[in-house]
Amino acid sequence: MSGKNGSITIAVASGKGGTGKTTVSTALARAAHKEGRKVTMLDCDVEEPNSHIFLKPRMEDKWQVSITVPEVNKEKCTACGECGKICAFSAIIVLGESAMTFPELCHSCGGCWKVCPEDALGEIKREIGMLRTGKGLGGIPFIYGSVRIGEAMGVPLIRQVKEYIDRDGGLTIIDAPPGTSCPAIESVRGSDFVLLVTEPTPFGLNDLKLAVEMVRVLGIESGVVINRCDVGDNKVREYCAAEGVPVLLEIPDDRRVAEAYSRGELPFEALPDLEKKLSDLLGDILEITSKSKETAANK
Repeated sequence: MSGKNGSITIAVASGKGGTGKTTVSTALARAAHKEGRKVTMLDCDVEEPNSHIFLKPRMEDKWQVSITVPEVNKEKCTACGECGKICAFSAIIVLGESAMTFPELCHSCGGCWKVCPEDALGEIKREIGMLRTGKGLGGIPFIYGSVRIGEAMGVPLIRQVKEYIDRDGGLTIIDAPPGTSCPAIESVRGSDFVLLVTEPTPFGLNDLKLAVEMVRVLGIESGVVINRCDVGDNKVREYCAAEGVPVLLEIPDDRRVAEAYSRGELPFEALPDLEKKLSDLLGDILEITSKSKETAANK
């Protein structure tokens, strides 16, 4: 999500879990910081946030995040059913002589309050999770959310995390949830660039295709990182070439990287030559986004 003074937001995503998305996103944040860039790290994988393992932040503040859901005043409710008709998620329905709510299904869109002719719906708060802020290695601002156990509504919490995007000349890196469902879409929406992390396997290719389609629908520039690049086959590269999606970095399947991961260390701590490649990767992304903005400005 671009801001003033050249702010850039890079979302790191993947069509499936286990590709190394979090490793790449945190390593990219550290590489940017080492270059002297102003960088903020957001972990939007609110169901399983783990960027903190690698950035080792000192957390400073935390608070509960809630959404507003309807509460039925049974004395006013006439069971007209208008609230149930407008709700796309069946979070409120009419049973018998009054409406009944299902708060866990409510997306807090506000439709039911607007259509109720009897003003029979009040508002209550429902806790959905926790938001935490702090400073990671080198003082990198670090923010992440974690949904309440059993909670299915992660998108409102993701929106809260994204309120910390640096819109004043800095670089923001978002660790998005895996997949292409609502949480992933909300996490990458509005970004200047989406870096898709995949692996050269049939599963990796299948889910990469879904992720590329998601990014295209959102109209965001994208590129690919192939992790464990020396296993599997060449079909991911062939797909990227055919679709015009640039492969910006390939990371080898090296035991030292796996060992570093198990210790909560970043990959370039195990393979020092990766640090230069990560710096080049960041440079390539910034060049692509710069050209994209110039093109958009000239239209």
